[in-house]
Amino acid sequence: PQEGSVCALGLDLSSKKDAAAVKAKVGVVFQYPERQLFAETVAQDVAFGPHNLGLPQDEVDRRVESSLSRVGLDLSTVGDKSPFELSGGQQRRVAFAGVLAMEPEVLVLDEPMAGLDPAARRDLLGLIDRLHREGLTVVMVSHSMDDVAEYAEHIIVMNEGKVFAEGIPSEIFAKYKELEKIGLMAPQTVYLVRGLNERGFCINTDIVTPDEAVEEI
Repeated sequence: PQEGSVCALGLDLSSKKDAAAVKAKVGVVFQYPERQLFAETVAQDVAFGPHNLGLPQDEVDRRVESSLSRVGLDLSTVGDKSPFELSGGQQRRVAFAGVLAMEPEVLVLDEPMAGLDPAARRDLLGLIDRLHREGLTVVMVSHSMDDVAEYAEHIIVMNEGKVFAEGIPSEIFAKYKELEKIGLMAPQTVYLVRGLNERGFCINTDIVTPDEAVEEI
C-alpha cells in the first residue's frame, strides 16, 4: 500500500510472508466465478489449487471429491465433463468447489448472485448458508439488501470507501431513511412493517425478513 495498512487474520499484508499465510486461509470467489474456470474437465479445474499446494495425489483426489460434494455435485457424474458443458448455476458451483478445495478458513464472495435466474439464485444462497452453518466464515459483498437481511449476522455498509454503518441487520435497517440518502434501499419487509405500523397495526419494527413478518402477523 502507498499509505496505511491492511490486516487480515491478525497479519499485516504488506509483509510477503504474512500475505502468503493469509492467502492459504482465505478463498476468494469473484463476481462471475464461472470466468475462473479454465481446465478441460471439472475434476482438473477443482484439483488445480490443491496441486499448487504440492499435496500428494491421494489428498488432491480426496479434496476434489469432498469439495464437489459440498457444493452438491457428484464427482462420478460431472468429474470428466468440461465445465463449459454445465449450466450457469453448475459452473458457479464448480468454481466454488475449486476454492473450497483449498480448505480456506474464510470465504470472500463478491456479488455471488450476479446474473443468476431466481431458481439458481435461491439454490446458491442456500449453499452459502449451509457452508456458513458448517463453520466457514463467509464475507459476502452484495447490493441486495433482501439477501443481506436474510443471511447476514453482521453488516458493514460502505459509502465512498468509508464505513457508513455497522451492526446486526435490525440495527442497520432501522436507519433505512439514512440508507436511502446514500442510494441504498432497505429490504421490502422493512417498508411493509413500517407501512402497517403507520396504519395502526402494532408490529415489531426489528423485523427484516419475510419469515419474521409472517410469524409476527
